[in-house]
Amino acid sequence: MRRRSMLLAAGAAALSAQFGGRAFAAASGGGPLLDHDTPVDLDGSEYVDLSNQVGALAPLTAGTIVVTFRTTSHNEAMTLLSASDPTEPSSDITLNLSGGALQFSVREKGAVLVNVMTRTRYDDGLRHTVAVTVDSWGTRLHAGGRKVFETARRSFFAAVSGLSALALGRNLDSDHPGGEWFCTGTIERAAVWDRVLDEAELVAQSPRPDLADLGRISTVLNSDTPATWVVTGDSITHGALHTNGWRSYPEHWTERVRWELGKPKNRDFVIDSGVSGATSAELVAMFGERVTAFSPRVVSIMIGTNDIATSGLGPEAYRANLVSLVRSVRALPGSPVPVLQSPNPVDPAKWPGRVGLSRYAQVMGEVAAEQNAVFIDHHDDWLSGNGGQVPLSLLNDGLHPDERGHHRLALKMIKDLRVFDIDSRVCSLRIP
Repeated sequence: MRRRSMLLAAGAAALSAQFGGRAFAAASGGGPLLDHDTPVDLDGSEYVDLSNQVGALAPLTAGTIVVTFRTTSHNEAMTLLSASDPTEPSSDITLNLSGGALQFSVREKGAVLVNVMTRTRYDDGLRHTVAVTVDSWGTRLHAGGRKVFETARRSFFAAVSGLSALALGRNLDSDHPGGEWFCTGTIERAAVWDRVLDEAELVAQSPRPDLADLGRISTVLNSDTPATWVVTGDSITHGALHTNGWRSYPEHWTERVRWELGKPKNRDFVIDSGVSGATSAELVAMFGERVTAFSPRVVSIMIGTNDIATSGLGPEAYRANLVSLVRSVRALPGSPVPVLQSPNPVDPAKWPGRVGLSRYAQVMGEVAAEQNAVFIDHHDDWLSGNGGQVPLSLLNDGLHPDERGHHRLALKMIKDLRVFDIDSRVCSLRIP
């Protein structure tokens, strides 16, 4: 864990008392031992001191920590909840964000007992509920009620002797008497149980639960087990011609997943089986060749731009084909995860016959909702990001994205699947 040392601003101790909120030891019945549910806004120098509650947590060898928060900056390290021995160096149990990734660590006098971190990131300014559960089987990290990472290694509060400090928004040890890893954002709630909450309970604790499929994709991203991603569709996914020699959106995704995320030996594979001119009906007919053949773990489908110009493929036929595709993906061995990506809008002056793509994007969103599938809505993203108008600068011929359009598609995919990092070359790429 990279350390980020900051001195506590003058008067912060008084602010911590002001921000104390409601923290209490719960009665029996399986409720939390600690439940601080008064939202607090932190500016990177303040914290909430809950040290009078640490005694209830110190004996725990198993249990659950849940924190709901929203960040307002991208910091190197931000503490969500930390218990520590402030008289020793690096004796703490900490749930924090490290460069936006969720990290859980347990250290005893400098010895690292557990240190696990996701590749998925949660410093996007949105409201997230994260959790860590620990029992005899190991340690699991969760987001939006869904498991996103697990390891057999395990340690909890009882593994750290001398715990006397407990805080939201900072960590404290003898090397940093003013505190470190201060949080910038809002912590709405932090709670600790002496038992492991199951998925249904974790979902119930999340104001904005994640789709189960988003959790499964996060697990693939956070796992060191190699996975195959299939990205399929028409000429846009194919990346034919209109990228002008730059990377297509599947190629940007490939670089982000296969190299930048640091997965061992870069053994995730991304297969682009998009074919120029394809329709949803053709993809249904050629599913074995374009999807099944690659034994995927995740299947992305962007289709529809040609459907609107093909006889017999109106919105309802398109809907039926999308349902068939999602169900076919789920029925494959290992039950791969489907991802639906809407086609981008087109220039109405050059392509008046395809202006109705908005209806196809709407249908895709409806199918995703009905099938509980992840939906990446490029159509809305392009319009809402340009005052409701089609951003013509992202199109090569008024229909196909150019190199800037493909990067925009990739960024939306990267953000929605929670691997955006402003410091990455893919995410920060500027195309002249």
